[in-house]
Amino acid sequence: MNINDLWHSTDPDEWEQALLHYWDFVLPRNIALERALDSLDLKRLQCLSPQGWYDFLHEEYFRWKYTAPNRYATTVKRLETYIEDHALEELDCLRQQLLHLDLHDVRAGLEIAQQVRGLGTAGASGLLSLMYPDRFATVDQFVVKALRLVVDLPEGDALTKMKPESLSLTDGALLISILTRKAKENNQLFGTPDWTPRKIDMVLWTFGR
Repeated sequence: MNINDLWHSTDPDEWEQALLHYWDFVLPRNIALERALDSLDLKRLQCLSPQGWYDFLHEEYFRWKYTAPNRYATTVKRLETYIEDHALEELDCLRQQLLHLDLHDVRAGLEIAQQVRGLGTAGASGLLSLMYPDRFATVDQFVVKALRLVVDLPEGDALTKMKPESLSLTDGALLISILTRKAKENNQLFGTPDWTPRKIDMVLWTFGR
């Protein structure tokens, strides 16, 4: 089944199988981390110290988002400047803002998360999707590439104009709105509250690779 067929499918089993397929693409060395962050408890982040928040980003989130060793090494260097600059309180201020978001303002959430050194739009969306999976999705080049294969999306022209590897805040907000809409459609169609924007992005990630 291709993504266009799945997108228009009314069979809940086909969607569930597509979601399970996500795990086939996760490297064995990353399975434990993926499982842990897939069920991230927001209360854990609320209880972190400034050092603990830095450690979470450094050892867990950045490793989750940037699975290629060279990409991780490059991006994490920017995060490490918080240590070099003795600026952990600055980083912790962003944690506090992320924990008190207006969840209806997707763009504002992305703007705050993107202030974390090393995170662009894709990285910011990923962090938010783990914190608030029912409100945010991880949007990156793979999501864009998959959505471009869906016929008759109202946002088709905008998707064509996007630069998948360099998404703007406007792109990120639009992509999240598409995935949020689809999650709601699935829930209404299947009579369940289980579909979230985050789960939709997991499905799209497998088709966009």
